[in-house]
Amino acid sequence: MAIGHMTTDERNAFLADVRVGVLAVEEPGRGPLALPVWYFLDGDDVVVSMDGSSLKGRLLRAAGRATLTVQSEAPPYKYVSVEGPVEIGQPRAGDDDFALAARYLGPEFGRMYIDANPQTADTVHVRLRPEHWRTFDFSKMLG
Repeated sequence: MAIGHMTTDERNAFLADVRVGVLAVEEPGRGPLALPVWYFLDGDDVVVSMDGSSLKGRLLRAAGRATLTVQSEAPPYKYVSVEGPVEIGQPRAGDDDFALAARYLGPEFGRMYIDANPQTADTVHVRLRPEHWRTFDFSKMLG
């Protein structure tokens, strides 16, 4: 393994921390659409909840692939980037949008967020199936 790259365990621990990801998807005739998203891990898959009729949802359906990048905000910097095909479908029985909102906002504000933004018939979960991982931990270069 090259200096600075994360092990699988380090990568998964990094992604398990509360961080906002940036989801990028091809937007024909323009640069990629890149937007901040909340995410959770399901095994190696990265799952994002969204309105399937949104621009983001429509572009994901058309492209069939996406990249998610997650980074730390303070030095020494770390990042994980994952790219692969996406599956778009209804939330699964074990998927819990409240758990996702509480992960980012805490239980009180998470409940308020879910109450104000309930799932609709257009709510989908986008499951990114990793094909390529890129990771780096600059603290490993400090010796």
